[in-house]
Amino acid sequence: MNPRVLVIIPAFNESGAIINITREVIACGVQADVLVIDDGSVDDTAARAKSAGALVVRLPFNLGIGGAVQAGYRYAKANGYDIAVQVDGDGQHDPAYLKHVILPVLAGSADMAIGSRFIDGKSGFRSSAIRRVGIRFFSFLIRLLSGVNVTDPTSGFRACGRRLIDVFAAYYPQDYPEPEAVVVARRLHCRVTEVSVVMRARTSGASSISFVKSFYYMIKVSSAILLHTLKDRKVYQP
Repeated sequence: MNPRVLVIIPAFNESGAIINITREVIACGVQADVLVIDDGSVDDTAARAKSAGALVVRLPFNLGIGGAVQAGYRYAKANGYDIAVQVDGDGQHDPAYLKHVILPVLAGSADMAIGSRFIDGKSGFRSSAIRRVGIRFFSFLIRLLSGVNVTDPTSGFRACGRRLIDVFAAYYPQDYPEPEAVVVARRLHCRVTEVSVVMRARTSGASSISFVKSFYYMIKVSSAILLHTLKDRKVYQP
C-alpha cells in the first residue's frame, strides 16, 4: 500500500499566493492531500485555498506559525498519514522539489528531511544578508549542541515521518519554530538530513521578520535551543 502523504500549508492572509501554491502542489506529481491551515486570516485565504482544491482547517484566531503547523500535524496524526510535508503559503517553496524532500523519509533513511537552499551552490532566493548571518549562526549552534550539520535550519520546507508526526502533534515550538524543531528531533535521536532545493522570492505579502526583529529572533531562538538541551526527553513524548 502506498504511504499516505499530507502537505501542510500554514497561511495567514496569503490570499495573493495561496491559489498558485496549492495548484502547484497538486500538479507536482506527488500523490498527496493538501491541507491549508488558515491561521485566523482576515482576508479570503480559506475560500481561495478551497477553490484551488485544498482541504482547509480554519483556526478561530491567529496562533502564529508554530500553532498553525502543529494543527497540521494533529490533523495528520488523527487521519493516519505516514508522511507530513511543510510548505510555506507565500510561494517561496517550489513544489517541483517536493518529491526530493519526501524521498529520504519515504526510503526510511531519515525521520526528517529539510529542503536546503545552500547545498550544491544552486541559484535562487537566499534571503537578506542579515538573515543569512543568522542562519549560519543557528547552523553552528545546532551542530555544536546536537552534532548534526544542517545548512538551512530556518527552512520550513521539510518532511517528517510517522514518529515525528506523533511528536509534533503533541509538542511543537511556537515562535520561529524551525531551528527548535530540528533540536527536538535530535534530542529524540531522530535522523535528520537535508536535500538540495531552490527557493523563490515570496509572491505576495511581506516577511514578519524585519531588520530589527532579526536580532530579537536570534536571541530568542538561541535561548530556546539552549533550553531544549536541558529538558527531559519525556517532555516531547506523545
